[in-house]
Amino acid sequence: MSGLSAREYYHELGGRFTQVNGTEMVAHFGDPMAEYDALRQSAGVLDLSSRGRLCVTGTDRKRFLHGQVTNEVNNLKPGEGCYAALLTAKGKMETDLNIYCLPDELLLDFEPGLSAAIAQRLEKYIIADDVQVTDVAADYGLLSVQGPKAGNVVAAAVAGSELPTQRWRFTTVTDPALGEIYCANRPRGAQNGFDLFVPASKIRDAFATLIAAANTMNGRACGWQALEMVRIEAGLPRFGIDMDETNLPPETGIEDSAISYAKGCYIGQEVIARIRTYGQVAKTLKRLRLADDLKELPEKGDKLFHGDKEAGYITSALASPAAKGNIALGYVRREFNQPGAVLTLRMAGAESPAQVQALSLT
Repeated sequence: MSGLSAREYYHELGGRFTQVNGTEMVAHFGDPMAEYDALRQSAGVLDLSSRGRLCVTGTDRKRFLHGQVTNEVNNLKPGEGCYAALLTAKGKMETDLNIYCLPDELLLDFEPGLSAAIAQRLEKYIIADDVQVTDVAADYGLLSVQGPKAGNVVAAAVAGSELPTQRWRFTTVTDPALGEIYCANRPRGAQNGFDLFVPASKIRDAFATLIAAANTMNGRACGWQALEMVRIEAGLPRFGIDMDETNLPPETGIEDSAISYAKGCYIGQEVIARIRTYGQVAKTLKRLRLADDLKELPEKGDKLFHGDKEAGYITSALASPAAKGNIALGYVRREFNQPGAVLTLRMAGAESPAQVQALSLT
């Protein structure tokens, strides 16, 4: 392994690559279903370094970011974090993001390919504030360990690690071989999960160390394909796929975790508050149980109908081992979205039933 780049190392492990929002990720390491099983039953190790990472610094950083996002930032202490959305003035989403409070900076983690747009969006509102926005993706990579044994893997691999027990909390540890690592409690499916921000120069070594620990617990290296499977099963929307710039956060299923109704003003706040006060959104993200005899899964945008009325559309679809059948995520209009309601999925000239279910499989 000596001298190999992370990409060369992943290739040696059997990695096959794909593009996500214009960035490269490992699609799988040769056996996507075994990787899926690891994420469900033991632990999978993933390199998510293609995700965006910005740091917000300066003496006004908390106050500034608090006025930009949907969740509470002012009261975050070092070691704490939150999940939030960044909105337009009309309340439409520009991204979702994880926010972590370090002693002298706020670390933002979000979907791949958005760094330039998000940095520009934030800088647009810096007027007389002592705030700087810096892209730190080249400095820190992001590894993730997901699955019921994820905590055991991290504890075995990172010397002196103390695992955060609450979501979006993180701990800091200096490993003699791997350097300073931030370990955040961040499930990316229905099971446990931890994200590790690792010095970029140590990504390959850290990945190898985590894989060695995972292998002792029937875990393995995993790629994007298996992660997407457990994400869809867990009913977790992904920005750019299940939610985008056309969506209001209350439509997407992230309201409980991403929005604080007790905080002060932020960009888009008036729209979100008005929705809560005066009415519901017209559509919401739901899980759908599809027919088992589909020849092909629906594509993003395929329409749902109730009789002759358009009732919604598909965003993600999966032949789910856990559900023992075909499932999808999609938006369903309020008048048709009660669990148990049966809609008609129309795609490529064919029709089949689609039953509305609760958002999460587990």
